[in-house]
Amino acid sequence: MKYVVVTGAAGFIGSCMLQKLHEEGVGELVAVDDFSKTEKARNTENKSYIHKVNRTEFFSWLEMNAGQVDFIIHLGARTDTTETRWEIFQELNLNYTKEVWSACSLYQIPLIYASSAATYGAGEFGYVDSHAVVEKLRPLNLYGISKNEFDKWALEQDDEDEKTPPFWAGLKFFNVYGPNEYHKGRMASVVFHAYRQICETGRVRLFRSHRPDFKDGQQLRDFVYVKDLVKVIRFLMRFQPACGLYNVGTGHARSFYDLAANTFKAMDREVDIEFIDTPMDIRDKYQYFTEADMGKLQHAGYSEPFHTLEEGITDYVRNYLIPDMVW
Repeated sequence: MKYVVVTGAAGFIGSCMLQKLHEEGVGELVAVDDFSKTEKARNTENKSYIHKVNRTEFFSWLEMNAGQVDFIIHLGARTDTTETRWEIFQELNLNYTKEVWSACSLYQIPLIYASSAATYGAGEFGYVDSHAVVEKLRPLNLYGISKNEFDKWALEQDDEDEKTPPFWAGLKFFNVYGPNEYHKGRMASVVFHAYRQICETGRVRLFRSHRPDFKDGQQLRDFVYVKDLVKVIRFLMRFQPACGLYNVGTGHARSFYDLAANTFKAMDREVDIEFIDTPMDIRDKYQYFTEADMGKLQHAGYSEPFHTLEEGITDYVRNYLIPDMVW
């Protein structure tokens, strides 16, 4: 049985991807990450079905095992949108990903990698996963810039067939929430933070709107449940449609107020929401609206329904957060 590699495997989405692959009996699973970070150890501990490879040793491992690797899912990245050191993003989100791409090209291994909806910036060019718009995009933070810079680089390589994996897809994840994100601190989803705040104080604090065209709590995002996201990745692995960039969201923007209210409902609590000023360090980089155009993925043949916000929050809160379970 051949290997399927998941990088960032101890993280939020990576560990959920491992679980999905395990449930479907897909190959021998190789987890790549920095396993010295004990804060996310729960996501991979006691999982005898995975082989662990340290991130710094991965390319040496791949050189010896490339012939046995069936697919690489590259989810490892620096995802802190408040990080201000460009060299961190250059090392982890650009150079490391370029090395993964180059190895997949050399050994002819199909590749799926994580991009981000943060590449769309304030949305002045819309949220369509068209290759033609990538050069125009103006992300609002260094994280988004790093993801967009790699997308641009990948498209440049795609113009020369010998420099590409046999199949590749860059996935622009929108606002992902779900189990196994407990370690992400400030970068965890609003659902996770809302649940914690309700447990501790009985209320939820949401950012006040600093734009006249949006009421407090009515800022809109495309919230996608991680269980839907990993299903999209499995579809792309199986059918390998046209190479390129794909949005992964629900296609339906919802308000932060709706998100908080549904968290209260899943916990059988009365709604109690307080509005606070958006912190100054992110205020001018804050996205007030995102909504994935899902036409390309649908055209590629993906027809599975996505969880509604109500369904996703109910499953997450009642089956994972309240029991304190990982997936």
